[in-house]
Amino acid sequence: MPNAPARTPETRKSDTLRRLATDVDAWVATASADGTPYLMPLSFLWQDSTLLLSTARKNPTSLNLQATGQVHLALGETRDVILIWGTADLLDHLPAPEAAAFAEKAGFDPRQSNYPFFRVTPTRIQAWREVNEIPDRDLMLEGSWLI
Repeated sequence: MPNAPARTPETRKSDTLRRLATDVDAWVATASADGTPYLMPLSFLWQDSTLLLSTARKNPTSLNLQATGQVHLALGETRDVILIWGTADLLDHLPAPEAAAFAEKAGFDPRQSNYPFFRVTPTRIQAWREVNEIPDRDLMLEGSWLI
């Protein structure tokens, strides 16, 4: 969409919420306690203003989330990107309806592999398509929507 007019912040928030509801996968970036980065794609469920993730208990993403609780996610393409910073909590128990909703959206049921779930609470969200949207790219700061 080069040369397209910049969307209003309200439109970008609406587009972001639609993408969070409909996209299935995101790139998930974590780092270990010593700062070693790790990036992998994971399916997610957007529900109640949080993202639900699941992955194998012993893989680097899971271990990093358990050690630091810090996560960055990216949805979309270079010219239509959503970046999310957040904190992740390991869930000891996930209600069956929520786990089933995740399984339906993701196309697999983590409970069958005994994968843990993580709830990501966004602290910052940015969205933009072209350079003309960069000045207003922040939609959320410190966990509060700006729009």
